Amino acid sequence: MSEVRVAVLGASGWMGKVHTMAYQTFPHFFGVSDGTARIVALVDGNPDVAADIANRAPGARIYQDWKLAVADPEVDLIDICLPDHLHYPVAKAALLAGKHVYCEKPLANTADEARELADIAREKGVITRVGHAFPRNPVHDLAKDIIESGEIGEIKLFRGCQHVDMYGDPMAPFMWRADGKLAPTGIVGDTGSHIFSFMDFLVGRVSSLIADNLIVTPRRPVVEGLDYGEQVKLTGSESWADITNPDATNLLCRFANGAGGIVDFSRVATGRKFMQTYEVYGTKGSIAYTYDEINRLRFYSNDDRTGRRGFREIDVGPENPTFRAFLPLPNFGIGYNESKIIEVAEVIRSIVANRPMWPTFDTGHHICQIVDACMESSRQKRWVDIPLG
Repeated sequence: MSEVRVAVLGASGWMGKVHTMAYQTFPHFFGVSDGTARIVALVDGNPDVAADIANRAPGARIYQDWKLAVADPEVDLIDICLPDHLHYPVAKAALLAGKHVYCEKPLANTADEARELADIAREKGVITRVGHAFPRNPVHDLAKDIIESGEIGEIKLFRGCQHVDMYGDPMAPFMWRADGKLAPTGIVGDTGSHIFSFMDFLVGRVSSLIADNLIVTPRRPVVEGLDYGEQVKLTGSESWADITNPDATNLLCRFANGAGGIVDFSRVATGRKFMQTYEVYGTKGSIAYTYDEINRLRFYSNDDRTGRRGFREIDVGPENPTFRAFLPLPNFGIGYNESKIIEVAEVIRSIVANRPMWPTFDTGHHICQIVDACMESSRQKRWVDIPLG
């Protein structure tokens, strides 16, 4: 198979638009020798957007029911850009139909569901991928290379955070992300999973943790049909909904390799439009990253002579072949959409070569284990072990 036929589910949403763009543009940067993609179906439950999404992929079939895409014999890959509570049933149906599956994070709302998906994928022999795009920026390959080369020694501590203020305003309307029935893990699965993906990519599996989940604003006004990033003026006649999933989380963890971790994340960090950072400390040095400088890594080494030690700034550039695919010059910078293009190119390459690439559904299962452990730990106010293997 050199051409992968794709169905994008949730085509009118933010992620659906980004994924559609990525399939259409990745050959411009990475060529076609490792495989191509053709969008043959777009799925969205809103009939009012059919004409709009059809213009984004001329010739693609337009479905309102995702089951039609799963049953379509001309679809090789099901790409799931739907709300979190739909990830598990859609992915399961697609796997059972023998499709390859690329699913946005989190893979499922529970670790048990995620494990079932990983098991089915293994039995069916299909390629899977979870949409953790942030670590696909080439700067994080540099971080991983520094760690794996031993340049900062044995890893002792990971610190990470991700903060946004989408709910920083107490009057920000209720939407599905705050619905404890549709998204029971709240910020833990929605945003914490991003930091958990960095932890898995750079340090390894988490073996235990203790977490404290917080609900900062217990009630919010309801505005039907609202999604992330959409603005609306309240009329004063709205009904109110109780918030039952976490707004913020603080946690300590242990990795299987003995390293420790300190992590926090929030959707109510007023003024923080998007803050994402990590630091990795070893016995010989450390690295540090912030999304505000998206292509830059800070590196400290004890091998530098006394009086010359300090963090040096390394800007990833065209010496990295993935970066060079986009830009021939350093410091122009690549961003989130490019990370998605990289991710999509890897998905297609993985399917054509029949070779799984990180993060598979096995990775997604472990991240769901971390999410579940956070929820259990906060409820029971104790350390929780995470089974590995």
